Amino acid sequence: MSELKLFNSLTREIEPFVPVHEGEARVYSCGPTVYNYQHIGNMRAYVFADTLGRTLQYKGYKLTHVINITDVGHLTSDADEGEDKMEKMAATQGKSAWDIAAFYQADFENDLARLGIQKKQHPRATEYVEEMIEWGKAMADKHCYELDSGLYFDISTVADYGRLARAVTEEGEGRIEKLEGKRNAGDFAIWRKTPEGETRQMEWDSPWGKGAPGWHLECSVMGEKLLGFPFDIHTGGIDHREIHHPNEIAQNQAFCGCGGLSEARNSGANIWMHNNFLVERSGKMSKSSGEFLRLQLLVDKGFHPLSYRLMCLQAHYRSELEFSWEGLEAALTRLKRMVIAVERVKDVVSEPMAEHQKFAAPLAKFDEAISDDLGTPVALTALEEALAVKKVAPEIKRAVIEHMDAVLGLNLFGLTREELRIRPVSAEITEDEIEDALARRKAARAEKDFATSDAIRDELIAKGVDVMDGDPLGWEWKL
Repeated sequence: MSELKLFNSLTREIEPFVPVHEGEARVYSCGPTVYNYQHIGNMRAYVFADTLGRTLQYKGYKLTHVINITDVGHLTSDADEGEDKMEKMAATQGKSAWDIAAFYQADFENDLARLGIQKKQHPRATEYVEEMIEWGKAMADKHCYELDSGLYFDISTVADYGRLARAVTEEGEGRIEKLEGKRNAGDFAIWRKTPEGETRQMEWDSPWGKGAPGWHLECSVMGEKLLGFPFDIHTGGIDHREIHHPNEIAQNQAFCGCGGLSEARNSGANIWMHNNFLVERSGKMSKSSGEFLRLQLLVDKGFHPLSYRLMCLQAHYRSELEFSWEGLEAALTRLKRMVIAVERVKDVVSEPMAEHQKFAAPLAKFDEAISDDLGTPVALTALEEALAVKKVAPEIKRAVIEHMDAVLGLNLFGLTREELRIRPVSAEITEDEIEDALARRKAARAEKDFATSDAIRDELIAKGVDVMDGDPLGWEWKL
């Protein structure tokens, strides 16, 4: 196998993966704030993190992977401004913040499962508030100061603040405005006091008054408690690279008494990895737009969730990915071709992979691609080359495909081509009605009754059914 190399956002270099603990890989991924449904841009981060975890397992490491759940502390602005997102949604819906968190966490975890994302640990921030208070106590004297609104971290007290964001040379902190009383514009809240005369649904007693922890603190605390410092890899969306992760790193340095960031381990993790944005031109990505693009919308329009996973894998995680319905349909068609190819070996039992000359090239190509900073676009072509290999033992072919799909997570042996048909929930015709019409049409064509055949096809088209006669394994359709 090739050596696994990953791009470290902290050093801006491709680096070999060297585990902190031999034979183990410990990964922390920034999870969602569960105040609303997650749009598909959020979900790209978890497809990436899952692919990373699967790759580490493919390389033989025992994986421990944590995705936290933010159910307190995240304000409507990343810059310590606005209302707590959880409290605001609870007030809007007339429910408790705890109920809001439970509902949207369950929806998020359902989306993870539908995207083939392996189950991880999902600790909630509210389960670690006492530990957050202890962290605050440990940092307060040397690194923090109090204002009427709470306890704030002084970023000038740690070395190399903002190196991850390259704040000096890149636009990193430009969206933070200096608030009255802060020593530095980038200083951030460790603890927010509940304003006098107000009551929060989620609040705790602390040395700095009754209130709630700052958003950035939870990831530091849970990362250290669950994985130990330093752990191997910390992931998140590229937007976290500018504020959230630099603040997290500063806390880690302060708590551990670490030095500067010329040694990556002082940041709390040896490698920091960030996926790029999903770009969507229509404006429907925004939660404020009403019907924003969430996974359920894709399903409602008839697309299998794994077509979106494949769409993500077709682009490198560090590249922008543009979403379009046409692009999603193309990914679905590609996935369907893979599933059709797999059907030929679906009923055999795989044997341990033996060396086979016909698979040597695609296996080497796959390993080199996935080892080179998760090169999934090339890995997918290697998979397709393996699927195209002919005149080999089906048991070995199945083993090779399973070997690759374990990394890509497309569930090729669990899917059927029928599940990949485009079937919007709004369709007025049922699947049974379509199949019955197609059976009558096939019979008419067999009897060379083309008038009846054409009439049935026109009837189906009028109901939104596109019949694809050229499908080599039997007529296919989509709505």
